[in-house]
Amino acid sequence: MNVLVVGGAGYIGSHAVRRLLLNGHIVWVYDNCSLGHAAAVPENLLLQGDLRDQEKLTGILREKQIDAVMHFAAFASVPESIAEPAKYYDNNVVGTLRLLEAMRAAEVWRIVFSSTCATYGIPEKSPISEETPQRPINPYGFTKLTMEQALEAYAQAYGFGYAAFRYFNAAGASPKGDLGEDHNPETHLIPILLQVALGQRPHIAIYGDDYPTPDGTCIRDYIHVDDLSDAHIRALDLLEPGQGIRLNLGTGHGCSVQEVLAACRQVTGHPIPAVQAERRAGDPPELVADNRRALQLLGWEPAYPQIEATVETAWRWHQSHPAGYGD
Repeated sequence: MNVLVVGGAGYIGSHAVRRLLLNGHIVWVYDNCSLGHAAAVPENLLLQGDLRDQEKLTGILREKQIDAVMHFAAFASVPESIAEPAKYYDNNVVGTLRLLEAMRAAEVWRIVFSSTCATYGIPEKSPISEETPQRPINPYGFTKLTMEQALEAYAQAYGFGYAAFRYFNAAGASPKGDLGEDHNPETHLIPILLQVALGQRPHIAIYGDDYPTPDGTCIRDYIHVDDLSDAHIRALDLLEPGQGIRLNLGTGHGCSVQEVLAACRQVTGHPIPAVQAERRAGDPPELVADNRRALQLLGWEPAYPQIEATVETAWRWHQSHPAGYGD
């Protein structure tokens, strides 16, 4: 297929671009590089532009004869979404609606959309199935749920075929060590731990040690970025006009903050000092995916089910790129 990857210069998008190319697809990347990195994608594939530029998007979709869109271009920081909700609704909702309208004008009907487990809010039980009520507790989660609902409406009214993937915690890097996470500021646990191992931070702060979990720290489901990319590509062949697929993408297994810390210490060989801090508002004790529907429907299985293997790939990236793409 001819695939336009919107936000393809970002962390997950750049890994999806590589996997698409390896699978023989013709790929174009659309990104304004405000958070993404031009160095993360082949130079000849990058088309710079803003998500809200509907006219430009329509022209590209027509000119490149695009068959399907993968949409990764979103702001995704929960604390920032609380402090600046207007920014999140403008980009994640208004921008995505303009992308959908550009697709409609260009008669491109297939889209794979990055959603999030944040649409579930604080679930009553774990693992979390797709039937779990979606009750987001922050603007980021609300923007993603809003767009899931919009996609369903576009499918019913205009014949869109879509897949909405509710990511759990994306982690890891390309096994080659040449693609990885480079956020400023960095908010994800594993990169922060590895920055401590590199001496770029003095310690890691553990927010809360009194959660109702075996060791008192929060439990999350860490899914390797290449496994996410693999699921996206498998979905392309399943998109049917007027129908939607909504799936959880996770390993199905959770790791506590203490367990991730131990894995990073083991992989890096560094002590990685930790200090205790107060709980953060809105942190659920446990978020783990029930991924059985994705396994069945996509014929997909995570290649990195163990946290140590995921950390090893991230460590390879951070060692070779201590300043991220600035290296």
